[in-house]
Amino acid sequence: MNQNNFPRIYLDYAATTPLRTEVIAAMQAAAGDANFNPSSLHAEGRRSRALLDDARDRVASALGASRKEITFTGSGTEADNLALQGVVRALGGKRHVIVSAIEHHAVLRAAEALRESGSTVTVVGVDECGRVDAAEFARAIRDDTAVASIAYANNEIGSVQAISHLAEIAHARGVVFHTDAVQAPTWLPLDVRVLGADMLSLSAHKFYGPKGIGVLYVRSGTPLAPVIAGGGQEFGRRSGTENVLGAVGAAAGLQLAVAEREATSARIGALRDRLEAGLKTIPGVRINAAGAVRLPNITSASFAGIDPEALLVRLDLEGVAVSAGSACTSGTLEPSHVIAALTPGVRTEATIRFSLGLPVTESEIDRALTVVARVAAGLSRPAETPA
Repeated sequence: MNQNNFPRIYLDYAATTPLRTEVIAAMQAAAGDANFNPSSLHAEGRRSRALLDDARDRVASALGASRKEITFTGSGTEADNLALQGVVRALGGKRHVIVSAIEHHAVLRAAEALRESGSTVTVVGVDECGRVDAAEFARAIRDDTAVASIAYANNEIGSVQAISHLAEIAHARGVVFHTDAVQAPTWLPLDVRVLGADMLSLSAHKFYGPKGIGVLYVRSGTPLAPVIAGGGQEFGRRSGTENVLGAVGAAAGLQLAVAEREATSARIGALRDRLEAGLKTIPGVRINAAGAVRLPNITSASFAGIDPEALLVRLDLEGVAVSAGSACTSGTLEPSHVIAALTPGVRTEATIRFSLGLPVTESEIDRALTVVARVAAGLSRPAETPA
């Protein structure tokens, strides 16, 4: 509840999603056999291995991949780091990396770590709608380019990139192509045979699965060296005893996301359109990346002349949970690198990300709009009177 005694409205599903009941049921059913080490050769270990193999097969099926192309990691962040750093380590002589200006910090900071260890990094800009220009991407490729990483869909503004086209450009020059697809499940097609990416990262807690489990798809034949030394689990790509129960939950969540994608995207997209129609009636509000193909569940709105921290705090007190952008950085309330990339220069507006999920209802959208309009009106700075 909030200070007005209404049920709270959670509109921050891009940050994390709750476990679905079906995922909980799958994990509960597996809990007993998942307690053992899947690398052990005794009967208990073999039962745990069977669960892990089944989860891997189901993830592979959802992506149009094979079992050996699926690597379980501890998070989407780890998957991104393994993708970039693993390719550079494997190729040795090629140490140039390409990323876009609006990548998640997991990719940007992995690239920065590579820069600090001797690699060179090119950051490709985006237009005012958060779209990567294919021609600029092509120009960025060099003879020593090892890997390019462009997110399938942005986590703050929802802009969707033409991944298959960008992958084709990269492959024509012999460059390994990775996409951070963490925000894509539930909303976008995930068949890697169509997308064409050599590597693709996922994080289970973004599609109603458990936290602490990620996935890296690695196309067969892609050069990739491990970044964690140990027992050689996950086909030698990622050492460490596997999180079997997490893998079971990830597989259950991903299968549901893929199976229900079309219906879910249509329903939530209609709610997102209803939200944006209401936001546009509030003076000084701009919808970011409105002209781009976007995820159906994300709206980034800038409020002119309003202090961002005050807006977030007031909305929270009024029972509406939203964010200033990525959950990995919103605690700092620093200017978003994504919004800055859309329109270079100093920004004075408060930018809020509304991200919808499966439980959101039409009545919640309408009530949230009422709260947002009231809070924005109370925080708006009066226009200055000319001297």
